[in-house]
Amino acid sequence: MAESNGAVNIGPVDAALVPRFAGPSTFARLPELGVVGTADVAVLGVPFDGGTSYRPGARFGPQAVRAASKLLRPYHPGLDTEPFDVQQVVDAGDVPCTPFNIDSAVDAIEQTARSLQERVGRIVTIGGDHTIALPLLRALASRHGPVALVHFDAHLDTWDTYFDAPITHGTPFRRAREEGLLLDDHTMHIGIRGSLYGRDDLPEDEEMGFRTISAMDLDSLGIGGVADVIVSRVGSAPLYVSIDIDVLDPAHAPATGTPEAGGLTSRELLGILRRMSDTNLVGADVVEVSPPFDHAEITSVAAANVVYELLALLAKSHSPEPAPARRAEVPAQSSS
Repeated sequence: MAESNGAVNIGPVDAALVPRFAGPSTFARLPELGVVGTADVAVLGVPFDGGTSYRPGARFGPQAVRAASKLLRPYHPGLDTEPFDVQQVVDAGDVPCTPFNIDSAVDAIEQTARSLQERVGRIVTIGGDHTIALPLLRALASRHGPVALVHFDAHLDTWDTYFDAPITHGTPFRRAREEGLLLDDHTMHIGIRGSLYGRDDLPEDEEMGFRTISAMDLDSLGIGGVADVIVSRVGSAPLYVSIDIDVLDPAHAPATGTPEAGGLTSRELLGILRRMSDTNLVGADVVEVSPPFDHAEITSVAAANVVYELLALLAKSHSPEPAPARRAEVPAQSSS
């Protein structure tokens, strides 16, 4: 085990003592925030899907991804790091947001994230639908100012309104740009594909400052080439990564609200993320897992591994942000 701010980090339940199908229902069987008081990184659930336009069910995403995370192990060989050992990672539970009113839910998500930032260094969020990215970016900007954005998705999510609603899962990044939450010329979409509403969709998105790498572009650029473009564009700016699980092909993620053919494989997504260790990641989300449409936990397992990849990136960060000071604790469980 390692120390953070002079305190011994508490890792997941030891799998040699408690089998992986048992134990806590937290992400990767990590301690809850209340056990340690403060932490370097918190995993936060946002069970809200009131902004969806097609399939519902993402409100059940956090609990499904947590269940699928039980198989995660403490050492990440690809990045040669132990993300639960070199930093204190906790599960901060779920945001208690209403399912009946988008504006009220968005306010609750933002306020919860702002409050949580006082106790943790960084937050990785499990949704929920993509509506939740807007309040999370608002909270993050209150700490860092405008941030760079890398958005993995089949869809642009920069449309203006759906049925006159300005805040939905298809509009968060237009609203974020309008509110000055994003750094100009440091924003990207990765994995865009499928049909659009009109010829103007892509040009309008480009006018808002976004650069797009489509799913088909991976055929020529490859995993390494896509990662190189990302690292070059975001530079050392504070970076938020937002991952809609529908960036993956339905073969790899069938359980999502708006599936599109021709997406990334889970290996390609993990490979791109793994090559982003030179970025200054300050927050992230993984959204749009809809368990009612899943089979054999295919989508939940993919999402759990994506969250783990993000936690490993935070562990490898070149400019880590310290958590608030906390008292030394005697660990209740050994890391495993």
